[in-house]
Order: sequence, then C-alpha cells, then structure tokens
Amino acid sequence: MQQKFYSNGKLLLTGEYAILDGAKGLAVPTKFGQSLEITSTQETILLWKSLTVNGEIWFSAEYNLKDLTIKKSSDKETANTLQQILIEAKKLNPKFLATGLMVITNLSFPRKWGLGTSSTLINNIAQWAGVDAHQLLWKSFGGSGYDISCAQHNTPILYHTKNNLPQVKPINFNPAFKDAIYFVYLNQKQSSKKAISTYRDKQFRLNSLISNIDTISSKMIATKELLEFEALIVAHEKLLSEILEITPVKERLFPDYFGAVKSLGGWGGDFVMATGNEKTPEYFKSKGFDIIIPFTEMVL
Repeated sequence: MQQKFYSNGKLLLTGEYAILDGAKGLAVPTKFGQSLEITSTQETILLWKSLTVNGEIWFSAEYNLKDLTIKKSSDKETANTLQQILIEAKKLNPKFLATGLMVITNLSFPRKWGLGTSSTLINNIAQWAGVDAHQLLWKSFGGSGYDISCAQHNTPILYHTKNNLPQVKPINFNPAFKDAIYFVYLNQKQSSKKAISTYRDKQFRLNSLISNIDTISSKMIATKELLEFEALIVAHEKLLSEILEITPVKERLFPDYFGAVKSLGGWGGDFVMATGNEKTPEYFKSKGFDIIIPFTEMVL
C-alpha cells in the first residue's frame, strides 16, 4: 500500500500576534509546501525520513509501533516533537499506525524560510490519520490554526477563531497592483514560541487591538489602490510596534526604502512584505537580502 498527501505552506499578511486572541487575519497559501508519502512494510516499526528541497535527508528516525518509543534518531529534539504529534494523532484515532510503515516527507522550500514546516507536517499527518488537523495542532503545538487552514485551502482566506473553533472565509485577494508586491527573506528564522511569549507579556487594550486589526484586514482585502494598501501596511506596523515596543522593520533596517515594508509572522525574522517596483530586488540585494520573491511566484 502506498499513500501520498500534500499541504500548502502559508504566509499571514495581517493580524500577526492578534490572531491568537480572535482578530481576523488575511492569510495566503503559498506555491511552496510539503508532501508525505507512506509505504507499507513487513516490519513492526515506523521508519521516518524527512527530505530537504534538494532531496537530502535532514532528519531520520525509527519508532516502535506499539508505543511509539524512539528506537533511534538523527536528532533527539525533532524525534521527540514528531513523537508527540503521532501520539496525539493516535489518541484521536486509535486505529492509526496499526502496521509497519516507511514514511518520507519532502519540502518544496528551504526549512529556514518559515513557510510552515510544522503546519504542513501536522496537516499531512492529520489527513493520513483521518483526524481533525486543527485539533491535532492544538493538542501538540498550539497556535491560532490559520496555518492549518492555509494548508487546506487553495485560495487566500480571512481567518479567526470563535469559541475555540476555526472560522475560515475563502476570499478573492488578487490585487490589481500585485506586481508591486514582493516577499523578502530576512536571512533568519524566527521562533514562533518566543515571539508569542513576548506578545503575551505586554499590557494593552485587547478589544481595541482586535477591532483595529479587523478593520485593516478588511480594507486590505477590498482596496484597489496601491497607495491605500501601503497606508494600511504603515498603520498595521505602527499598531503592533506600540504594543510590542519593537521598532518597525522598515525604520530599523530599510529607512531609505521607497516603498512600504511589513513584518509577517513573528517580528524580527522570516519574510517581510514590501511594495515597490522593478527596482525593489536590486535595493534589497544591495542590503544583503538575496531572496526576493514576487507575489505571483509566492501566492497560490
């Protein structure tokens, strides 16, 4: 028996941090993602191999099928994390992992990019186990769950949680000025857990933040003008900058840039979204940032 599953990567364009408290975030699935392929074996173990975008093994492990104890692994921390996900999946579906298997996962983007190495894995495992992916995420990792919804949708979405349940609205986000939108990698991966902890330590008026983020998200989806889109980016950055007490990324790294720049996800790492023109790649490369992906090459 052979099975194959695939999940889309993700980017959260609005609502970072606040989405954890129920704010509405504009999120887009990416053209990059992760596959998971399963082959039955005659052995009583689970063999696991995770491949990079270049097809190289970055992680491997063997688990006892009966209790999912780790027999051996190339990285203890990764093996423990995977074990936790598999155990939670088995709790949700006790019939999961009944026979020997060989599993190979394959990323179509570099792991350091932060496009959803974990969320695509969790969604693939949930499909394989026949369980609810959001429940699996919350029982193993935590988080808002927007990344799981991106893994499952082939269009942009407006996402929030209500009564601890995901609320997903597929939307048409295909701005007329999309050729002026770029995604730039900041050469460092940000820890989501650390970023969330920083946010949780701050004191602020939550209802006001949620209301403002909801308004910005709605306007960003609706606008047909690049200038308004840029003004919304600036407003969003200012809002979170004051709460997090962190200087906005443009002011900190790109004060002389001619377009707008917005942090995505945890501030300080991963990708930023920049508006600009054909000179944009040249500008960021001159600053030492070589990975610049146009909207049409990133967004599914």
